[in-house]
Amino acid sequence: FVAIVGPSGSGKTTLLGLLAGLDRPSTGTVVLDGQELTRLDEDALARLRSEKVGFVFQSFQLIPTLTARENIQVPLELRGERNGKVADELLTRVGLADRGHHYPAQLSGGEQQRVALARAFSNRPRILFADEPTGNLDAGTGGAIIDLMVELNRDVGTTLVLVTHDPDLASRAHRIIRLLDGRMIGQTMS
Repeated sequence: FVAIVGPSGSGKTTLLGLLAGLDRPSTGTVVLDGQELTRLDEDALARLRSEKVGFVFQSFQLIPTLTARENIQVPLELRGERNGKVADELLTRVGLADRGHHYPAQLSGGEQQRVALARAFSNRPRILFADEPTGNLDAGTGGAIIDLMVELNRDVGTTLVLVTHDPDLASRAHRIIRLLDGRMIGQTMS
């Protein structure tokens, strides 16, 4: 569990985008799970993200015309898995077994973020990138989301890379990377 911290504009989200292969560096290389991302074409990057990476964003990024269950099912269907068993198991795991037929607009912010988290874990990623996943949530709901992410990190063995402004949240990480003006200025290991 790695937390990336720093003031606004320090490069946290940019670093996350580079690490996840969403953005390409103008110089240098990025290696993820032994693969140099800068050498992969768009199809290979898409395949790598589909097979090894999960994302959780502050804005949830749920598809409004799909139910919670269908939103979780999207990455699975892209991989050819039509069985909804995994989506149902994840809905139960995030405490929303009875809300799977609801659309995002019918869910609270915390419920939407739990659906987004379940969707991120649906392809059993080796690494989960989270950009301020609790930024739009109240403290209690945000804490519950982080507890769930840490639990899934531990139980599933997924590496968690989290961008946050919250020092209490960062303190739960095994490693904290501090950025300032696009440069790493320090790190702490727990």
